[in-house]
Amino acid sequence: MKQIVDSVMDWVEVRMPVAKLYDEHMANYYAPKNFNFWYYFGSLALFVLVNQLVTGIWLTMYYTPSGEEAFNSIEYIMRDVEYGWLLRYMHSTGATAFFIVIYLHMFRGMMYGSYKSPRELVWLFGMGIYGVLMGEAFFGYLLPWGQMSYWGAQVILSLVGAVPIVGDDISLWVRGDYVISGVTLNRFFALHVVALPIVLLGLIVMHLFALHEVGSSNPDGVEIKEKKDSEGIPLDGIPFHPYYTVKDIVGVVVFLVVFCAVIFFFPEGGGLILEGPNFEPSSPLKTPEHIAPVWYFTPYYSVLRAVPNKLGGVIAMGGAIAFLFVLPWLDRSPVKSIRYKGWMSKVALASFVVSFFVLGYLGTQPTSELKLLVAQVFTAIYFLFFILMPFYTTMETTKPVPERVTE
Repeated sequence: MKQIVDSVMDWVEVRMPVAKLYDEHMANYYAPKNFNFWYYFGSLALFVLVNQLVTGIWLTMYYTPSGEEAFNSIEYIMRDVEYGWLLRYMHSTGATAFFIVIYLHMFRGMMYGSYKSPRELVWLFGMGIYGVLMGEAFFGYLLPWGQMSYWGAQVILSLVGAVPIVGDDISLWVRGDYVISGVTLNRFFALHVVALPIVLLGLIVMHLFALHEVGSSNPDGVEIKEKKDSEGIPLDGIPFHPYYTVKDIVGVVVFLVVFCAVIFFFPEGGGLILEGPNFEPSSPLKTPEHIAPVWYFTPYYSVLRAVPNKLGGVIAMGGAIAFLFVLPWLDRSPVKSIRYKGWMSKVALASFVVSFFVLGYLGTQPTSELKLLVAQVFTAIYFLFFILMPFYTTMETTKPVPERVTE
């Protein structure tokens, strides 16, 4: 039997080098030995992606993408399909979990300078993934065809009309109709389940290949490939498998405990995961009391509302995301990790995080003069983090970086 298995594996290996890929990207891929808590979230993002793909496929088997049947099909899934409620909650909670782990993964990259040379391309692919995820979440947001889905999409699509000259035509083209209708739902459904997942998977593959080409960063910002033994193995590296695969499994188990607790005890997340108005069928004649996007869009929604001019708000919202793409070229610090940067970088990063949280909270609240003023202040702090980065990263005094990674 063993001979048959070996013969089959040899036959496959000649035609598709599975073992070679396994060696290059798992067994003989050496990662820094000082990974800490913040390095769990990349693998967790992959785990949540699998959850979204699997549950999404099952949901499409029962979902009807039409203006007349979409809301009823969701109710059918929740009430009549065996374990349909679980599939839906896994998917809706998974969307929230996806953005939580992605935001933490991005924060780790910002904290330890994972975007700096030679990992600029890794960062750009990662930001491309983030952009596609935002599109994927937005298109999926309309599919329940409830009140908040309908009016939230109405508000966001109306922003496209603010673009001079071509805005109205683009808005009409995206909707496929003069108002949001079943045609819009069909388009968003196709983009959500076919087009964007293909792009997303392609970007993830490129992100991982680019990462494995230059190697993983680490909390010290030390390049482990620069110091190798006589066999070419990094002195400060350990094989990704089995060491980090086992560590990641522990992270997945802890994550699943929290994930399942939310699914079984807090599936609506207090309105942050599933909003109350979305349990009502969409109606163009009835506007919800307060229209707000899902929590992971609210920081950018606050930036939009902080600018009085509609076109200016759209530009500011786009700029808030675009600045993240050029981060590798804004940071002029000679060191990568926040451990060895000066106090100005630490204060700036802390201010950025606080502004992101405050803007996120304000985006969930009805606007008022005071809240608008606070949003404008924290929007300025958000942008100043990027605009001033070339200056404070050049001016500050940094600590010496060790030659080898620290334990």
